[in-house]
Amino acid sequence: MLQYEELRLRLLESEKPLAELADAIGLKDLEAEIERLTVQTAEDGFWNDVANSNKIMQKLSGLKSKVKKYTDLRTDYEDTLTLIEMCNEEEDESGLEECTASVERIESEIESQTLATLLSGEYDSKNAILTFHAGAGGTEAQDWALMLFRMYHRWGERHGFKTTTIDYLDGEEAGLKSAVILIEGENAFGYLKSEMGIHRLVRVSPFDASGRRHTSFASLEVMPEIDDTIEVDIRPEDIKMDVYRASGAGGQKVNKTSSAVRLTHIPTGIVVSCQVERSQYQNRDVAMTMLKSKLIEIKEREHLDTIADIKGDQKEIGWGSQIRSYVFMPYTLVKDHRTGYENGNINAVMDGDLDGFINAYLKMQSHKKFEEEA
Repeated sequence: MLQYEELRLRLLESEKPLAELADAIGLKDLEAEIERLTVQTAEDGFWNDVANSNKIMQKLSGLKSKVKKYTDLRTDYEDTLTLIEMCNEEEDESGLEECTASVERIESEIESQTLATLLSGEYDSKNAILTFHAGAGGTEAQDWALMLFRMYHRWGERHGFKTTTIDYLDGEEAGLKSAVILIEGENAFGYLKSEMGIHRLVRVSPFDASGRRHTSFASLEVMPEIDDTIEVDIRPEDIKMDVYRASGAGGQKVNKTSSAVRLTHIPTGIVVSCQVERSQYQNRDVAMTMLKSKLIEIKEREHLDTIADIKGDQKEIGWGSQIRSYVFMPYTLVKDHRTGYENGNINAVMDGDLDGFINAYLKMQSHKKFEEEA
């Protein structure tokens, strides 16, 4: 059948990108490293140093996951090719829809895994800390910040990432004034760093009795979570600590003692806070991780040599430089102003369908890097 032959030829076009992907991820080197680490875990005394052993096991798990993603894709390719050939021989029209969906899935996964190879930055593999701030505009802006908060939660769920709320400040009537979440997963920061900036909403406000159209803004900051393997020099005298009573979303699931911690980095004016842990000491540890992460993110973004080179108040992202607009009225459209990428299915976007925007940004950055090196 002609349809199956066309599908077969279309799928065969993915053979070369699939082979190139194996080279791009260094498949043979990954497999060799997995074998080396596996042998190491079987050695006597491996668990004597628990902290080091856990790091090795974590690295081994990450390598195995990366190899499995590729081998699963290769298996899917071969199985789909066999299925197309079988259906073609038997002239079975009922399998056409399934085969077409499989080819599209393989093409999409090849593109996704290929783009992931572009995440070669020093912190791209790290978890991501996301900080939301409602812009001026009262309840409408605070509701918009909550919508973004939910959107990135759902993006994390789509990718099987763990999402934890670190800090949350309720809005006056609805929504939130500010919030911080941690998204844990492979390359979480590498993907989400493209989301940093101002997000603009245009809609008829449900809080306006006159039914007028409103424009609202919220900012999103994205930082890599810095672990103990990365040294960040912060002098104790440069930190001011305040404690306060925790209050979370709807007042639920948050410790009500004065255990919440706010840290201020005096030289830069950076403020971070945490209220989700049970004790003041635990909240301080989480807040210190956030502070280190924020300083590292600024240092990298501004191409500075040391943390001490950071000057001035870095708490706000400048308004008027929105990266993306979400229009609910008079039409529905989400448009990224940096890449030009658009999606008219705004409900899907708000439900966490952000990969098109993220992939477009990675492609743009890849092209820029290629042009600079040329």
